[in-house]
Amino acid sequence: MDTQHPFAKFIRTLGRGQKGSRSLSQDEAFEAMSMIMDGHVEPEQLGAFLMLIRVKEESPEEVAGFVRAVRQHIQLPGNAPAVDLDWSSYAGKRRHLPWFILSVLLLADNGTKVFMHGLRGRKDNRIYTPPALEFLGLPICDSLQEASGVLEKSNFAYLNLEHLSPRMQQIIDLRELLGLRSPVHTVSRMLNPFNAPCQMQGIFHPGYLKIHQGAAQLLGQQHMAVIKGDGGEIEACPDSPFKILSVHNQEMKTEEWPALLTSRELKPKILELDTMKLLWQGKIQHTYGEAAVINTLAISLYTMKKQQTRTEALKQATEIWHARSKEMI
Repeated sequence: MDTQHPFAKFIRTLGRGQKGSRSLSQDEAFEAMSMIMDGHVEPEQLGAFLMLIRVKEESPEEVAGFVRAVRQHIQLPGNAPAVDLDWSSYAGKRRHLPWFILSVLLLADNGTKVFMHGLRGRKDNRIYTPPALEFLGLPICDSLQEASGVLEKSNFAYLNLEHLSPRMQQIIDLRELLGLRSPVHTVSRMLNPFNAPCQMQGIFHPGYLKIHQGAAQLLGQQHMAVIKGDGGEIEACPDSPFKILSVHNQEMKTEEWPALLTSRELKPKILELDTMKLLWQGKIQHTYGEAAVINTLAISLYTMKKQQTRTEALKQATEIWHARSKEMI
């Protein structure tokens, strides 16, 4: 009589050693994550599973299968609006302020419905999105129901992962116990719960660029772009060149954008959120901050196919920045 736990086969597949192990297929990954989401795994199995994938790094097929499984456990409310752009924010900023938030506000103010999801943050020296949004007077939603209403009203809503997928938050919290990030950090970024046709992704480690790109293609994402953003957020560093890996209607593309500024910017000694508000209101000048906002906005416009070239996207982004409503925040 076979008494082996049903989940053991996935651990065995991943952990047979250098010659015997392999990555999971998309269907296997879907089955494994479905069992995890349903609570049909033991804690020891979950820890082993996460770390085995962490050691080898998740494959695009695994990420796609995991995302499909988690999405099945996310129930959209009946009043869910059509969202244009899905924006994940899971890293936090350490070197520079979260200028990308201003890019998102510009998109929303110009008619783009943007849903942002991320983490409430860890106790470290980073600035996470929720406190930054609160400082700027923007609400933090507590449910998809509330987010749907806020999106209809203001074109932008933010929801923490703990409310989007409590089970994913529980697994991410294992980082403090295991000492390493797990593949759910990648999965959470790609959830796109409102099934927005356009998706922006930011990562810190360059090796994950192709993983995100490949997973987006497998998931049938209509438009998607991933960059090595500042701190791992979706923010295009204006003082250095960077690559954009994208997917448009199943076609994958890689291109490089040059630096927007001619010199590198030194890390500020102190990060003060008030600087973002003062720049928006036109009360101070901040070369790096303004360039980061415009550069990030340009990538978004380019990814959404609002413009066909970098030059056109930067021109429109600059015009939107100068035409902003300075009383908005």
